[in-house]
Amino acid sequence: MTSITVLILAAGASTRMEGGPKQLLPWRNTTLLGHAIRQARQITESVFVVLGAHADEIKNIIPKDVKIIDNPNWEKGMGTSISVGVEDILGTNSNPSGLLIMLADQPLLDASYLNEVKKEFENNECRIVATAYGNKLGVPAIFHPSLFLELSKLDKDFGAKHIIEKYKADSITVFPEGKEIDIDTKNDYIQSTDIK
Repeated sequence: MTSITVLILAAGASTRMEGGPKQLLPWRNTTLLGHAIRQARQITESVFVVLGAHADEIKNIIPKDVKIIDNPNWEKGMGTSISVGVEDILGTNSNPSGLLIMLADQPLLDASYLNEVKKEFENNECRIVATAYGNKLGVPAIFHPSLFLELSKLDKDFGAKHIIEKYKADSITVFPEGKEIDIDTKNDYIQSTDIK
């Protein structure tokens, strides 16, 4: 069995969402971020969350056994959240056999989907198992430890997609079957709550 660590990216300012941070929007008796944490904890006990904008407000809903990582450079893009998160994880000496990076605003990609990604990683020798978005790949994705150093050097807008593209030949694709909706606007949220 693999020892997967999950890194949830939740540092964004929700600029397209009116009325406060989307991480705190209600979702299934918790919040969007709370839901993401619940799903992650069904596949591993090792869960880290990267916060940036609204961190002081959001910290209050995060369980004590989930490690919070602050990204002081969150405004520079998702790549900075990945790098600060991976650096922190590498500093814990936990030596995970894979790192699953996911977002806080894709609530339909639940524990069963994350388990599917994890099983593909466990059953195949590959560097990455990633989620299909048309003919592109993205997160949720699990990265082999051989890529942790590269992930820790990401900056600005070069997120995980940059590394997934680089190692596409050594990647496995999982198809989300319509569950890959991002909640970026109030309209996205309303439509998603209709199908949750």
